[in-house]
Amino acid sequence: MDYLLLIIGMAILIYGANLLVQGASSFAKMLQIPNLIIGLTVVAFGTSFPELIINIFASLNGQSDLAVGNVVGSNIINVLLVIGLAAVIKPMQIQSFTVRYELPFSLLAMALLFVVANDGLINGTNFSILHRSDGLIFLSFFLIFIYYTFVVTTQGKPHDQDEGHDVKEMSKIKSGIFILIGMIGLYFGGDFIVDSASTLAKQWGLSDVVIGILVVALGTSLPELATSVVASYKGNADMAIGNIVGSNIFNVFLVLGVSATISPIEFNPAINIDLLIAFISTLLLFIFVFTGKGRKVDRVEGSIFLVLYFAYVAWLLM
Repeated sequence: MDYLLLIIGMAILIYGANLLVQGASSFAKMLQIPNLIIGLTVVAFGTSFPELIINIFASLNGQSDLAVGNVVGSNIINVLLVIGLAAVIKPMQIQSFTVRYELPFSLLAMALLFVVANDGLINGTNFSILHRSDGLIFLSFFLIFIYYTFVVTTQGKPHDQDEGHDVKEMSKIKSGIFILIGMIGLYFGGDFIVDSASTLAKQWGLSDVVIGILVVALGTSLPELATSVVASYKGNADMAIGNIVGSNIFNVFLVLGVSATISPIEFNPAINIDLLIAFISTLLLFIFVFTGKGRKVDRVEGSIFLVLYFAYVAWLLM
C-alpha cells in the first residue's frame, strides 16, 4: 500500500503542478506579461512546487532530513541526470542569461546553504539548525534573483520577449479552475508522498536523507527530466537548461526559505557531502560552458555527468 501511495502521490503532485503552471501562465499572459518572463518565473515556480509542498509537509512533521535531502538531491539530479541525459541525446546550447546570472546564483545558493546550515561546524555548537532568520535570508536572495530576472529580461528587445515558454491562453474561468485543481493536487500529492516515504524508509532500513535524495527527489524531478529529454531530441533545449538551473536556485532560496520560515529545520552534518556534490556538479556545468566550441554541454560532458550520477547513487546505497 505504501508503494502504491508513493506512486499515486507523485502522479497527483506532478499533474497538479502542471495544471497550476498552465493556469498561472494563462493569467500572466492576460496581464500582457512577455513569454520570456513567464518562462523564467511562473514556469520555474511550477517546477519547484513539488519540492516546496513536500518540504512544507516534511518540515511540519519534523522530518528535517527528508526536507533537506529532497532539495539537495533534486539539485544533484537536475544537473547530473537531467542535463547529462539530455546532452547525450543532443548537445545542449546554454543561453547567455544562464551563464551570466543563473549559474553564479546557483553556486551562491549552494555556498550560502553550507554556511548558514552548519552552526556546529562554524560556531562550534552541538547542533545545526536552519533558523527562521536563515529562511528569511534565503527569501531575500530569492527576491533579489527575481528582481535581476525582471530587469535583465525587460531590457531586451521587444521581439525577444515573445520567445521562450509557449503559453496556452485560456478563459479566466478555466484558468482559475486549473489553478484550484492544481493546488488541491499539490496538497494531497505532497501528503501522500511524505507519509509513504517515511514508512518505506523504516521498512528498507534507510535514512530519511537517502529516501529524500534517491526516491522523493527523483520523483519531483521527473517533469524536468521528461521535458528536457524531449526538448533535446527536438533540438529545442536552449530554454530547458536555463529553467533547470533556475529551478535549482528556487529550490534553495524559495523552497528551503519558506520551509525554514514556517518551522526551523534541523540540519544533519552528514548532508554536507551531498551538498558538496551538488556544488561541484554546478561548478562542473559552469566550467563545461567555457570548454569546447560554443556555450554548450556536449555528449562527452553529458556522459561525464551520467557516470558521476550513477557512481553517486551506488555510493549512497553502499
